[in-house]
Amino acid sequence: MGRGKIAIRRIENQTTRQVTFSKRRGGLLKKTRELSVLCDAQIGLIIFSSTGKLCEYCTEGLRMDQLIERYQKMSGTRIPENDSREQLFGELAMLRSETRRLQSNVRRYTGEDTSSIPFEELDEVEQELERSVKKVRDRKNEILHQQLDNLRRKERMLEEENSNMYRWIQEHRLALEYQQAAMEAKPVEHQQPSRFECLELSNLEKGFSHGSVGHSTYNILICLVSKIDFISASMFALLS
Repeated sequence: MGRGKIAIRRIENQTTRQVTFSKRRGGLLKKTRELSVLCDAQIGLIIFSSTGKLCEYCTEGLRMDQLIERYQKMSGTRIPENDSREQLFGELAMLRSETRRLQSNVRRYTGEDTSSIPFEELDEVEQELERSVKKVRDRKNEILHQQLDNLRRKERMLEEENSNMYRWIQEHRLALEYQQAAMEAKPVEHQQPSRFECLELSNLEKGFSHGSVGHSTYNILICLVSKIDFISASMFALLS
């Protein structure tokens, strides 16, 4: 029983299509070579796969370009050849024309060459310049508003920080005054802090550790306390 007739139509399955192409391409190349050898025929075969891969066969002793040239002579058809130099000259001329046009437009907008421009075009140039100036001014005002908003935001942050610092100083003012009075009443080098002073200083440091004010403020107050200690020691030395 012979094989059934295969319908000649596109194979939808990609894998099957690729396998069929490989097999039949091999058979076609084999038959082409046998025909060229047996019949002394000059054959040129060019195949492009669906993926763009090139496969070719040419009779031994010849080149593919020789066969193509012979085909062109016999059929009277010629493949058009592009002259690269003419193409470059054409592109160069087009670029020069575009450059001259752009330079002329720039001179018009800068007011350097307006003697040859008619009144209607001058009116159009004026309107375009006014629109451009309006866009520039709008953008400038937008940037100024943004900067003003940033400055106001910084001002509110500084005011809030200043308020927190003032509130903290008011809360610990009594402890600072008590410490200053104790420094003035006793020698600094022989003074031992009392329990109340230690408690107040501990509360003072805890206030900083809880983040009520910044670390820089704490350093400033420590410097102030150190200066008070130094002044108190100097006054005690003078009185002695």
